[in-house]
Amino acid sequence: MAVGRCSSRTCLLILTPPKIEMLTLTIHYSLKARGSDAQARKLIQALHQTAQDLPFKELGQVVELAGDQCDFNQRDKKDPLRWLLIQAQEDVELVSQRRVIGGQTSRSYRRVQPLRLIAFRAWPGEGCEQSNFGLCKFPAVVETEGGLVKTKLSGWRWSSFCKTQYSSNPNCGGVPNFLQCHLTVIAMLDKARELGCLADVDDEGDFWQKRDLKALVQEIGSWNEMIAALGGRLKDLVGEGPVGVEAPITQYENFEQLELAGQAKLPPGYQKLFRLIERVGREVSALCA
Repeated sequence: MAVGRCSSRTCLLILTPPKIEMLTLTIHYSLKARGSDAQARKLIQALHQTAQDLPFKELGQVVELAGDQCDFNQRDKKDPLRWLLIQAQEDVELVSQRRVIGGQTSRSYRRVQPLRLIAFRAWPGEGCEQSNFGLCKFPAVVETEGGLVKTKLSGWRWSSFCKTQYSSNPNCGGVPNFLQCHLTVIAMLDKARELGCLADVDDEGDFWQKRDLKALVQEIGSWNEMIAALGGRLKDLVGEGPVGVEAPITQYENFEQLELAGQAKLPPGYQKLFRLIERVGREVSALCA
């Protein structure tokens, strides 16, 4: 679980002990619908038909699961449906555990597994994360240590995201590949809007809002430079791998050029972060000596 995260475009880190994971340009989206199983099935089948006409690298079949079949923990790590089932879950806040500490509100959440699911997986292309599209039904209440809690998850719903940034890796086809992957996901969301089941979209590349290809190309360039600069500096401080920085951008063949170009684009606050990481690193090394 992430213990430090920021939704701001200038915040590029997820602190997930024992590693530091780089945030990347992502499309977040949610779907919603009301009605019977048949109506939800019709919507997902319509989306699946659209996906067949788009340049997805891989497209799974529509699956319908219920009960324990929706539990990703019962799936092997290599199961093609595991990521879809992880994304199918929703978070419900445990309001009774909300606390204000030092002027900051601390919240606790309970992950809720769907009762029923109609969905499919679709991989846009090399370097891109798998996208998932579906609708789920959730329980009205869940049991917690503090008693029963209402989920307020009514109707059919789906919340998901797809990281498209690393499809811009030159080894995967560069910017043209990124554009194909990113725009393919956007085309699916356009269809969801047409069908009336789109709830929300947050495109960190801003293409959903602007529909400006030139601006999208400039945006992915800026993200690559910033993340290369940040990732390179962090890698120097704490290394990389399972206990260091998780930054696939360091594998780009033009990583050094991106890193250099991104130095001037890092917000001033990141220098404080670098100094903090250096200090903590020295203290840990001293304790282990």
